Amino acid sequence: MGTGYHRPADLVVPGDSAAEAGRITLATVQMNLLLDEVDVLEVSGDPASVAVTTIEHDSRQVTPGALFCCLPGRHSDGHDHAAEAVARGAVALVCEHLLPPPSVGRVVQARVGVGCARPAMARLAAALADFPSRQLVMAGVTGTNGKTTVTHLLAAIFDEAGLTGHVIGTLGGARTTPEATELQSILARLRDAKRRTGVPQGVAMEVSSHALVQARVDGIHFDVAVFTNLSHDHLDFHADMEEYFAAKASLFSPEHAVAGVVNADDEWGRRLLDAAPIPLRAVARTDATDVALSIGASRFTWRGESVRIPLSGAFNVENALLAAEAAVVLDIAPSVVAAGLGRAHPVPGRFEVVSAPDHPVVIVDYAHTPASLGRVIAEARSLAPSGGRIVVVFGCGGDRDRAKRPAMGRAALGADLAVLTTDNPRGEDPERIAAEVLSGVPVAALDSGRLVVEADRRRAIELAVGRAGAHDVVLICGKGHESTQQIATAVVPFDDRLVAQEVLGCSP
Repeated sequence: MGTGYHRPADLVVPGDSAAEAGRITLATVQMNLLLDEVDVLEVSGDPASVAVTTIEHDSRQVTPGALFCCLPGRHSDGHDHAAEAVARGAVALVCEHLLPPPSVGRVVQARVGVGCARPAMARLAAALADFPSRQLVMAGVTGTNGKTTVTHLLAAIFDEAGLTGHVIGTLGGARTTPEATELQSILARLRDAKRRTGVPQGVAMEVSSHALVQARVDGIHFDVAVFTNLSHDHLDFHADMEEYFAAKASLFSPEHAVAGVVNADDEWGRRLLDAAPIPLRAVARTDATDVALSIGASRFTWRGESVRIPLSGAFNVENALLAAEAAVVLDIAPSVVAAGLGRAHPVPGRFEVVSAPDHPVVIVDYAHTPASLGRVIAEARSLAPSGGRIVVVFGCGGDRDRAKRPAMGRAALGADLAVLTTDNPRGEDPERIAAEVLSGVPVAALDSGRLVVEADRRRAIELAVGRAGAHDVVLICGKGHESTQQIATAVVPFDDRLVAQEVLGCSP
């Protein structure tokens, strides 16, 4: 185990008896003390008269002693569910307008400004948990692509450096970044593990633009923030790319992070380097020398250290450089960083190789944006044997950003053969999704058969593998690690990796 990690002694927190016994205790805090953390405009009742045990925003999850936060949303308003929360035992409310006694009785209420309920909830959840992030080593990673890989590489480095590494992100739950209440509970458990064992805990967290806009990470202290890149995505949520960038850039502020690491090869990254108000360190692909790429492994030299990662593609070298530099910012020695990268494992569904003898190489990837789809196709071509063709299976998710669909069709034409299929159509008509993708494809590409449509995803994979030769590479893009497919209201088992293994005739 490495010895390159050093932190100030004041972060060693004495364990209490409950934590040392392995129990996570439930805090009880007077509401007036919690309210010191937020700007309250008006109060109904006496906050000092109630003790809060949990903070909730879903009335169905309320238990006696809860503080219920009334969050206005796109589809429902938490104020409309306050009476149910009180009936379930909520002792107080945080709201954006006071509710009349007939509906909620004489329960204590604290009114915050319009649009401030979410930030208030995040700060209150952090305060109730006693701000656990301050006693953990925290790295936050944001960007359109690469977040999952960078966080997993950082966790491997943490393990090598003598911390216990943890990842919070896409592979671990329904949201890339959990809601603030859930997130603070997770961090509190890790903080208590540190108290119990005396071993520092390192957290590598994916921070989505949704999470930043919705204040899910307010009240969290990041020792380092990482920016991977920015490209067209989530414009069903953000008005345009400028708004999307502003959301990502907000992580790089003194309120959230001490320092940052930024991909200087990305045009948005360069803008961030010019404007962010915290110390930033630029990372470029030229920081790696002697780069040798192959399917299943990459080698390079960084800061005089020889590095080998069990990941394919030049973009994963770039991800490794970002993780490595973030670790250096955290005072982890380059030799330990290199060893940690070497002990990393392939990340599920991220350019993950599925192979069988005498068959084409099959790679499963989460690429679901025009930029990421074009990039993985280019990477596959650079790794393919001489003369090998690239076949890609792709689609677009329903009830999501429609504007990117024509660009996805154009990006897929970087392959020799593209098979358009369903992704997760959700509540949309798969035929309409396909038509919008095809609107970006020249008629000549359709007439020549370079792009074909097979709506059934399993048959699309079978078609792609069947048309590929032994020296070709088949990319199955869009769903990555996901093990289900959502069609209308049905969620059915479907894992691209398992289906590919079945088609290839190799054991899962």
